[in-house]
Amino acid sequence: MAAAGRHSLRGRSGISLGINEIPLTLQQVANYIQQGYRRIKLKVKAGHDLNLLDAVRAEFPNIHLSVDANSCYTLADLPVLRSMDDYGLDYIEQPLAWNDLHDHVRLQSMLRTPICLDESIPTLAECRKALQSGAGRLVTIKAGRLGGHTVAKQVHDLCLAYDVPVWCGGMTETGIGRAHNIHLCTLEQFSRPGDTSSSSRYFERDIVVERLETSDGLMPIPTNGAGIGVTMDWDFLDSISSSAETIRP
Repeated sequence: MAAAGRHSLRGRSGISLGINEIPLTLQQVANYIQQGYRRIKLKVKAGHDLNLLDAVRAEFPNIHLSVDANSCYTLADLPVLRSMDDYGLDYIEQPLAWNDLHDHVRLQSMLRTPICLDESIPTLAECRKALQSGAGRLVTIKAGRLGGHTVAKQVHDLCLAYDVPVWCGGMTETGIGRAHNIHLCTLEQFSRPGDTSSSSRYFERDIVVERLETSDGLMPIPTNGAGIGVTMDWDFLDSISSSAETIRP
């Protein structure tokens, strides 16, 4: 990414927690707050939502908190979604079906809490429709979902024009994809902590030499040489590969 758009040499990181028993989730939240993560995002689903938020907010009343529904609700769940307004959430991510911008427009008009669109933004054209119609007030940008940095930056620039905050979502990338995401987060409109948590959450050992680990909720921007700033750990990759094929020009 172009250095001119960078905020600093470290980006703010949030954490995304999957669906678990509430006591375990409370332990996880406490652990990640202690590690300095700047935002806690909870996966929710019908029947595992308000009870979870009650418990988390009772223990952690002042943290930056959001929820991710992964399209599990419909407008029939409006009473539950309206109740989420009472928890001081930064946003509700993808509450309705990915291809239902119309109902997202209706829902956003009935909520104080911002809706963040994720799966509803597969292309630049869909992003334009969402922003023009008011289907949400934040956008998650995933370079992998959009097809690469060119479209990801176009979506970023469109959101910048509409003054809509964006943040970088993760797709369980190895160090290669994670480094791309970290650099993407240096663009101007990435004003919310992204899902760029430590690589060690997912892998005992990554396939790049550099350790992509947060410190006090901040992810250092890798700058080892040209490109995305990381180098392949070829010896480790060879040791875990079941087969290899060399393609020569």
